[in-house]
Amino acid sequence: MPEPAARLSQLPTYVFALIGERVRQMASQGIDVVRLDIGSPDMPPPDFVVEKLAQAARNKNNHGYSDYKGTPDFRAAVAEHYRKCFNVELNPDTEVLPLLGSKEGIVNLALTYLGSGDVALIPEIGYPSYTMGARLAGGDIHYVTMNADTDFLPDLDSIPQDVAERAKILWVNYPNNPTGAIATLDFYQRAVDYCKKHDILLASDNPYIDIVYDGQPSISALQANNAKEHTVEFFSLSKSYNMAGWRIGAAVGSAAALKNLLKVKSNMDSGHFKAVYEAGIAALAQTRDEWAAERNRIYQSRRDRIMAALPEIGLRGYNPKGALYVWTEAVDGNAAQYLEDALCIAHVVLAPGTAYGPTGEQFVRFGLTAKDERLDEALERLKKWYKSK
Repeated sequence: MPEPAARLSQLPTYVFALIGERVRQMASQGIDVVRLDIGSPDMPPPDFVVEKLAQAARNKNNHGYSDYKGTPDFRAAVAEHYRKCFNVELNPDTEVLPLLGSKEGIVNLALTYLGSGDVALIPEIGYPSYTMGARLAGGDIHYVTMNADTDFLPDLDSIPQDVAERAKILWVNYPNNPTGAIATLDFYQRAVDYCKKHDILLASDNPYIDIVYDGQPSISALQANNAKEHTVEFFSLSKSYNMAGWRIGAAVGSAAALKNLLKVKSNMDSGHFKAVYEAGIAALAQTRDEWAAERNRIYQSRRDRIMAALPEIGLRGYNPKGALYVWTEAVDGNAAQYLEDALCIAHVVLAPGTAYGPTGEQFVRFGLTAKDERLDEALERLKKWYKSK
């Protein structure tokens, strides 16, 4: 068997694949483990979206290949969604590109713009695919300072000039995974202006755009002045409409960047099943409805229960304003041991902060996507274990 390409040595096994294997081993031994590590919605999509999929799947004309750019109707629906929700005008033919979920687009954007000597500016706390995409592409990584002191916003002033001159992409993600922080329009304007000054593509990863709490508004990076020329935003139905397994989203913004991204995508994948596009159109047509408000209320309630429990389970946290996570810090500073004991003794699995960047060693991430009764059980298990230490 030949040796794999050298680039594979730059990629660790995906952290949630490792966690999943441990959970499967424990389950085979009859151990019930509560998973609070992942962000896969536990609730279904709206009923009318499922019905639309079923109806469209019965259409005999929907079972062939679809266009690499998706269907005109889906692109138009995404453009209309941005117009209604964010007052952002998009040309559906040139400024909307369907994706197989945003994760695919993240890695393919790195392949589109990064090569040897090129730099990706990545927040030091962030979604792992920003880093893995850059490594696959053979680019260099500069981690941008981001912590509680910066309100979990990347400190653009900390980026050295020589690094900015080699940078091709700046990643931002709000509401943020894993911290739950949100961005303001003022921040997006500063990021757009920075990217324009240094000829960098601003990549706004925004799958949680509609999942906000405490009356916070949903904001798009494209709302900043003159944003489209230097910005691509990744929009997904996975979290906003509980359609994670459907793998449908879109990149929107810079026509030039999307044209280049399409060149990579069209050599690697094909369009979606047409019935999925039709279901996506139905979902986007029901913007800001009671269903979405109820979904956010459920997640906010779970957030509040976790925050209330933290003093009893040896953690301190940052109250999230959006997304599906609570970012916490081990009181004794030893997050690795905390995670191991939580799994092996309390039988609760949490996500390690190390998965999210070089400064995550003392952190632990909770997901808000376990059903209420399982979340309550997990918190009780953690309280009992921690009290007995």
